[in-house]
Amino acid sequence: MRMKKILLLSDTHSHIDDRILAYAEAADEVWHAGDIGNVIVTDELQKIKPLKAVFGNIDNHEIRKEFPLHQRFLCEGVDVWITHIGGYPKRYSPAIRDEINKNPPDLFICGHSHILKVMPDQKLDLLHMNPGAAGKHGFHNVRTMLRFSIDQKEIKNLEVIELGKRG
Repeated sequence: MRMKKILLLSDTHSHIDDRILAYAEAADEVWHAGDIGNVIVTDELQKIKPLKAVFGNIDNHEIRKEFPLHQRFLCEGVDVWITHIGGYPKRYSPAIRDEINKNPPDLFICGHSHILKVMPDQKLDLLHMNPGAAGKHGFHNVRTMLRFSIDQKEIKNLEVIELGKRG
């Protein structure tokens, strides 16, 4: 196992730009937590780095054919679960509540709210991440992503990336 640098984004709503791609270039893997908007976004990211993505509520059949509703996988020994609508500690979405309580991952990632949030769930012993929204559609003021490393089962070097105002 070696350290992996992850770029985490969500809610691009069909928007991709050179700044997002430059951050993708510096990562080992890119993870997208849904509301991709257009396959051009994921096609551009996949040209640069390996991509793990899920579809969101605005995504069409083309995106839903290529990406699942949930991704659950191991990354450097960390059990990761990515879905678009997941809620957050003490307020998980009804669709995933039973499963997350029965079989919690180490890292639970979702998008949807456009609200950047990183918080531990002490009860389930997991870390929750929502990277906010990297796109230009929605009610968020600042476009955001997250960057972090996974090294021997440890999540570290967490950074918030601000991409500027939404407009």
